[in-house]
Amino acid sequence: MAAKETREIATKEKQQLAKPQEQTRPGRYYVPDVNIYEFEDSLKLWADMPGVKEKDVNVTLKNGVLTIVGQVATDMYAGLRPLYTEYNVGNYYREFSLNEDIDESKIRATLRNGVLELVLPKKEHAKPRRIEVRSV
Repeated sequence: MAAKETREIATKEKQQLAKPQEQTRPGRYYVPDVNIYEFEDSLKLWADMPGVKEKDVNVTLKNGVLTIVGQVATDMYAGLRPLYTEYNVGNYYREFSLNEDIDESKIRATLRNGVLELVLPKKEHAKPRRIEVRSV
């Protein structure tokens, strides 16, 4: 009989930023976990930012750099003495350099249940197109 393999679930620690470039609020900043998928007409980016409300998300685009900042209201955590915690409370900060194939004027952002979704449409020249094949 072969030995039974034991596996444990490993938790991933939030990656804390040493200091974001433009810190306007004291406190910790974390790198939000992100998934990016490519579709024919766009890229979609999902950033996990639990505790962030729509009014506290700031998405900016300057000189081809997309910046995401999410601020968490820490009032509800004041005075708590947790026995055990895996959830780190803090703000979120992430930057991405966009290439010239993204149509910057058509970027859309929505926030649902602590997940920020960005739709980054491709410019027409970057979209795949079907080339007709003719017989001669």
